[in-house]
Amino acid sequence: MEQDMEKGKDYSRPTMSIFLSYFRPHMGLFVLDLSCALIASAVDLIFPLVARHAMYNMLPNKAYETFFQVMLIVAIAFLLKAVMHYIITYWGHMFGVRVEADLRDDLFSHIQSLDFAFFNKNRTGQLLSRMTGDLFEITEMAHHGPEDLFIASVTIIGAVIIMFTIQWKLALVILILLPIALIVVMLNRRRMIRTARTVKEKLAEINGEVESGLSGVRTSKAFANEAADYAKFAAANEEFKTSKCENYRAFGMFASSLEFFMSIMPVVIMAFGGWIIMRDEMNYADLITFYLYIATFITPIRKLAGFMETFMNGWAGLTRFVEIMRLDPEEDLAPGEGKPVTGYDIDIDSVSFSYEDESVDDESIDVISGVSLHIDEGETVAIVGPSGGGKTTLCHLIPRFYDVDDGAIRIGGTDIREINRSTLRKKIGIVQQDVFLFPDTIAENIRYGRPDATDEEVIEAAKKAEIYDDVMAMPHGFESYTGERGVLLSGGQKQRVSIARIFLKNPPVLILDEATSALDTVTEARIQGAFDKLAEGRTTIIIAHRLSTIRNADRIILIDEGEIKEEGTHEELMKMNGQYASLYKM
Repeated sequence: MEQDMEKGKDYSRPTMSIFLSYFRPHMGLFVLDLSCALIASAVDLIFPLVARHAMYNMLPNKAYETFFQVMLIVAIAFLLKAVMHYIITYWGHMFGVRVEADLRDDLFSHIQSLDFAFFNKNRTGQLLSRMTGDLFEITEMAHHGPEDLFIASVTIIGAVIIMFTIQWKLALVILILLPIALIVVMLNRRRMIRTARTVKEKLAEINGEVESGLSGVRTSKAFANEAADYAKFAAANEEFKTSKCENYRAFGMFASSLEFFMSIMPVVIMAFGGWIIMRDEMNYADLITFYLYIATFITPIRKLAGFMETFMNGWAGLTRFVEIMRLDPEEDLAPGEGKPVTGYDIDIDSVSFSYEDESVDDESIDVISGVSLHIDEGETVAIVGPSGGGKTTLCHLIPRFYDVDDGAIRIGGTDIREINRSTLRKKIGIVQQDVFLFPDTIAENIRYGRPDATDEEVIEAAKKAEIYDDVMAMPHGFESYTGERGVLLSGGQKQRVSIARIFLKNPPVLILDEATSALDTVTEARIQGAFDKLAEGRTTIIIAHRLSTIRNADRIILIDEGEIKEEGTHEELMKMNGQYASLYKM
């Protein structure tokens, strides 16, 4: 939240106040938009008065030349109105686009600051829906909302005031009908906003199913589960359809009620105006003028009816935006406030950690229980054990992907909670079991390890990772496209690209989480020597199931059920003939 406060936005404020804060940097465009809207409204208000004056004075007095001169001026005024509408349409939308860009910038930045637990709970497709669809609806509200409200307010208030100067009794009838129409709007507003929010939630669920279906389409085809995946999508789509129907039902009630009042108004004016004419209190010219003014402000009222759909969708999106922005980011220190990393020995002191169980409220699952371990600077320690024993979780605590529940982890004698996360993570290189490659070239995927690296350094890293020959055999070499999540590369090639990143980053602390799991034994043997060379003088933690790869580690730690069960060199653990020996023999 500190990052957001630095940008001058306090997301604890009311939702509307947060929304308006995004107008401030673009106030010039906003004022231009409303100024042009004011001029366009003024033209609409003046025309009926000009027409009334022509019917009262020019035409009866046969001042035809003056009449056509005035009509020419009116035509020029409407040309000016057209120019104003161009500015409103173009620059008004540009204002909305800039607000949308600021919203998306803050949302993406804030999502990046959230902890791993947030991403464990939220699907990518749902977050994408918030980043795109929700923000578009907010933008439409930002642009059309103030503009339509302003035009409607100026036009209606101006028209009613002028009508009171013409015939106050008839104007009073209109003034009675307008609040009734407004009450109808307000009664339907809450239901429309509620149904619009439901539509947004269901649309996010559809996006989640689409994202899962498309990213997992190869797995789906491999298991011939297309029908099952389609059934999941169809269920989400059906829920969306139902919520959308409720949304349109609410909007239909609103639109039909407003349409009745807008249609009945000319009838009432005709009936009451006719009665006033019968009493010789008004003439036909005044009645025609009234009709022109009714046409003038019925148009903005109809625009308001259309705006209500924009508003309810935009408000639902804004509510979901604020909901994310109010989530607390990872607790962190500013780069200047945190302590520096002065050494690379690691102390894990009575550390315990548990995950929240999403299926049971207020329940947690213990993963690490009172683990203590000291790793000297430059030492290579291997962590082994059965799946689910806590090996990877323990390694995720070191770069502060999660913070410990109890105990402490120190690097160079400094509690890692006193080190800025970015500073800490720059000192740690991680090759994970689940390799992620960006849909870009091989060169750029390797350069991700150090974005300012030269082409020569990228090539050298590729050679160390034993991927250079494979890359040069490809038609486009280092400019070869990897595909979505590296789908155009083999499993071993993807793993070696991720290893090349670490060679390029060249960090003092290494965490190798099943780093060679996707390699064949020949390639693994070739790259193992490179790993040994990279580990020289660096603090290295290796997680491995293939125990033959860690025989040369300085120490081997066996973790099971969140606790250290055995510790020693390969030879020592084999002599103990315990769990490690059993795993090794298997």
